[in-house]
Formats: sequence, C-alpha cells, structure tokens
Amino acid sequence: MPATTKKRAKGGGGKKRKKPVVQVHAEIGLKNKIAAQKARLEILETMEEIGRLLNSTLDDREVRRRAMESATRLMRSEVGSLLLIDPETEELFFEVALGEKGEKVREIRLQPGEGIAGWVAQTGEPQIVNDTRANPRFFKSADEKSGFVTRNMICVPVKIREKIVGVLQAINKKRGKFTEIDLEGFKSLADQVAIAIENAGLYKELKETFLSTAAALGDAIEAKDAYTGGHTKRVLEYSMVVGKRLGLSPEELDQLKLAAALHDIGKIGIEDRILGKPSRLEPEEARMMENHTVIGAKIVENIRPLRAIVPGIRHHHEKYDGKGYPDALKGGGIPVMARIISVSDTFDAITSDRPYRKGLHSEIALQELRRHAGTQFDPKVVDTFIAAFENGEIEPILHRNRRTIAGPSTPPSEEKSPR
Repeated sequence: MPATTKKRAKGGGGKKRKKPVVQVHAEIGLKNKIAAQKARLEILETMEEIGRLLNSTLDDREVRRRAMESATRLMRSEVGSLLLIDPETEELFFEVALGEKGEKVREIRLQPGEGIAGWVAQTGEPQIVNDTRANPRFFKSADEKSGFVTRNMICVPVKIREKIVGVLQAINKKRGKFTEIDLEGFKSLADQVAIAIENAGLYKELKETFLSTAAALGDAIEAKDAYTGGHTKRVLEYSMVVGKRLGLSPEELDQLKLAAALHDIGKIGIEDRILGKPSRLEPEEARMMENHTVIGAKIVENIRPLRAIVPGIRHHHEKYDGKGYPDALKGGGIPVMARIISVSDTFDAITSDRPYRKGLHSEIALQELRRHAGTQFDPKVVDTFIAAFENGEIEPILHRNRRTIAGPSTPPSEEKSPR
C-alpha cells in the first residue's frame, strides 16, 4: 500500500468536522420550536379538561374555587388565587385561603393600582414577574400575614364583557420560570373563568328572583289572613336552620326554602270566611281547610321548576304515626322537607296569635313538640329544632316582627284546627 494511502487511512480516525454555526443555531431553534409546541399542546389539553370542569357547575363559590385550582394546575405552580373587585369600593379582595393563615389573607384588600395584582386590575395588562423581590410593585403584606414566600408569579386580568372584574394569578412555578407560552394559556384560562363567573352570577340572580317571587306569593296568601302576618317567612327561616343542622345538601336546602315559602299557597283556594273565622272551625270547615295541601300541590306541579317541591307542600300536615293528611303517610315515608316544615309550622302556629286565642310562650310550644315527637313529628327533626333553639338560633326569628305574646288561654293540646 502506498505511503500516502496509509497516511490517509491513519488520518481517517481523526477529529470530527465541526458543524457550521448556522446549522447549530438552526438545530437549537428547531428544538426550541418543538419544545414550545409541546408546551402549547399540553396547555391546550389541560385547558380542554379545565373548561369542562369550570362549566359543570353554576354555583358561584364552586366556580371560584375551581378557578383557583385550575390556575395552580395549568401553571404547575404552588398556589393559584382569584382576586375580585368590590364594585362599591373598587378594592381587590382575595377569594383564596392559604393554609392555617388563610383567613388573614382574606382580610387583605388592595387599593386600585396597589401591588402587582392591583396594577394588573387597574391597567388590564398581564404580568410575568420571575423575581418578586426585585419588583417595586410587589405587595409584601400577603406573605407576612400568611407566612408564605412568593418567589415568582404570573398575573392576568379577568374580564366580563370588556369590564375587568378581578385578577387571576399563579404563584411559585414548581420548575423553572413562567414563560410567554404560560401567559398565553393563562389568558385563555382567565377568559374561561370570566364566562363561568358570569354564568354563575346570572344563575344566582335567577334563583334569587325565583325565590322572591315565591315569597311574594306566600305574602299574597298571608294578606288573606290577618292573623298569619310574617308566618311564611318565619317558617322558612326555622326550616332552613333545621335543614342545615340536619346536613341537607345545597340542592335540598334550595328546595326546602321554596317549599317552605309556598307551603300554604293552597289557601288561595280556601274561602275567606274559613281563613278568618274568629272561632273554632266546624268539622266540615276543617275538612275544607285540610284541602289546602292538595290545592297547593296542584298549583305548583304545573310549574316545571317547582315540581321537586310538590312533596313538601302536599305532605307538610302528614303525621309521623300515619294519622295525618292528605295521604296518611308514615315515618320515613314522609318527605324530609315536609317533616321539617311540619315542625317549623307547628311551632310558629302555637307561638302566633290565632283568630281564637293569643300566641303562647315558646317554652309551651317546645313542650308540645317534645310531647308529640314520634306520633305527630319526626323525633330527629324535633331534637334538631330544640337544639337550635337552645343554641339561640330560633328566638331571633321568633321575635322578628312579632306581636306581643300572651300567656296560654287555650291549651295547645286541645287545638284541632288544621290551620
């Protein structure tokens, strides 16, 4: 083999040729683009799931809680928080609790322009702050009150119909720093949160309007009977106290509230001479009065959103031992809302003035509830009502807009009227 060939062969295992600088930059750029696209894809996939989660409830508090959880998850941060603008003072307040000192944080209110969040709320400009200590706008009081250490944050405005209603922020990214890609995703989340907050707010307004209408109908019934002024509202409030103590779900409490507000709506079909009779009802008159539960149920069952409360209206005069009306239901066969309303209704009836006697003292009413627990009333509901009374939750309602209560003139045990 020629010497030159040997030299070339020997030199063939030498140093690798360096890549041109342009090629190196191109490869780095490509890798960065792939990483950026991957990050965007991950955000989009997470956003799709978060969107379903946010839109699966119309409870305004739950929406806000999920918004904070979503901020934390999407940004892979330690904490997510939602601050809302108080429409009266224009201050920002925290809708988040951080650990044991969370309530202290909730007390913090930021003036317009104060802190990073206040500045974002005032200007509408999103912010990435990867070193809070170096940022002159950083509001240190939140950390001081919570014991939390904020290293970095990303903060975006929450807008409803172009109006800023709050600020969404994620604090302390778990790995690395917040990026422009994070900001893109976070702004999209803020838009979804805004829609969810608006929908929940509209639903809440609708519910409140609906309840106000139901209460107005209850008041209209009371207008026919001068002796029942404030009765519906008191029965509603007693029932809600008992329902909460019994651990009813939010949906069940909403239904109980409507049923209590409309429990006597059937009296619209009862003659005024019977409703306002100053003496005891005759047996035939009593039977006509008893029919108010059936009339009320028929009225309400024609209104689709109210169908769930028909059992509370129809059965609030059933007795635990099965001797009530209109269907002689017994024990647990009586809907729970009807069992609650029955106790609340009876307590208020005993302590209120009636056409044929003055209202009796609350202690007498409680004695009657105890005496008829297990026969007329659900013992558990009676015990719950009495526990609430002893805890001071009933008397403020009892004395609200109340006429002077006299001593007993007719023993309650002798009362036979279904009123």
